[in-house]
Amino acid sequence: MGYLVAAYEWLKAAHIIFVVFWVAGLLIFPRYLVHHQDALDRPDEAAAWVDREAKLRKMILTPSIVAVWLFGLLLATGGGWWSAGWLHAKLLVVLAMSAYQGWAVGYSKALARGHAPLPPRRLRMMNELPALGLVIIVYLVVLKPF
Repeated sequence: MGYLVAAYEWLKAAHIIFVVFWVAGLLIFPRYLVHHQDALDRPDEAAAWVDREAKLRKMILTPSIVAVWLFGLLLATGGGWWSAGWLHAKLLVVLAMSAYQGWAVGYSKALARGHAPLPPRRLRMMNELPALGLVIIVYLVVLKPF
């Protein structure tokens, strides 16, 4: 446990860096889905979006979500925050954002099969959810309201 306290600032820096990467990926991925869905009637263009989405998942989203969870759990342990209400709320929002990523990956795979389950307007609205999650998380972490 002492090693976590000694490395706390380094862990916090790494956590923030990977949160930025992850949220950037979560903000751009749904836009990719919108463009992919719009291109379903153009097979060559749709195939290019499949490739772009796979690269974004492999290079940004997957490594970042793993690092965010790893560094976040280490910080919570090193900081002794497991009984803090704000941390429980934050973890709930991070879990929801993780589920959102899972949904987006599933939607990407549906689009790759030529299936577009959502109307374009609703898909565009889904793009805003990661930003809302980020706002809530920053509020909870900075203000620690409970």
